[in-house]
Amino acid sequence: MTKPTDAEVVLFTDGACSGNPGPGGWAFVLRHPASGKEIEQAGGERETTNNRMELIAVIRGLEALKRSARVELVSDSTYVGKGISEWMPKWKANGWRRKEGKTLKPVKNEDLWRRLDELLAKHQVRFTHVRGHSGHPENERCDTLAVAAYQRYL
Repeated sequence: MTKPTDAEVVLFTDGACSGNPGPGGWAFVLRHPASGKEIEQAGGERETTNNRMELIAVIRGLEALKRSARVELVSDSTYVGKGISEWMPKWKANGWRRKEGKTLKPVKNEDLWRRLDELLAKHQVRFTHVRGHSGHPENERCDTLAVAAYQRYL
């Protein structure tokens, strides 16, 4: 059970891949605690990476919001969490480039990070990390949906 939050909505997300790269799936559960309303969505791609699926799950969940909201984003992806809180501000300051040694290289998944950046500007998002495959009900549900989404490509 998720503890009470000051968020208007709670967005649970997960991405999954069979091979990396390989067939991948993403899923989210978006919950409005005050009304009890909840929506689930999932999708997949024939050839992708786990990180892309993690990002798409968050993007699709935020895109499902009809207006600006306070969002608690609950995910098992440290890639997404660190990307939002630590890496993205530096990438933006460096023209969407990341430091690799003494040189700047293009950011991987730049298209998705840019889209996420647009969505983060519309919402107040707080990231909460949960351990994957640890029995967290909504994380397990998202994992089940994401796996089912990529299985149609196997």
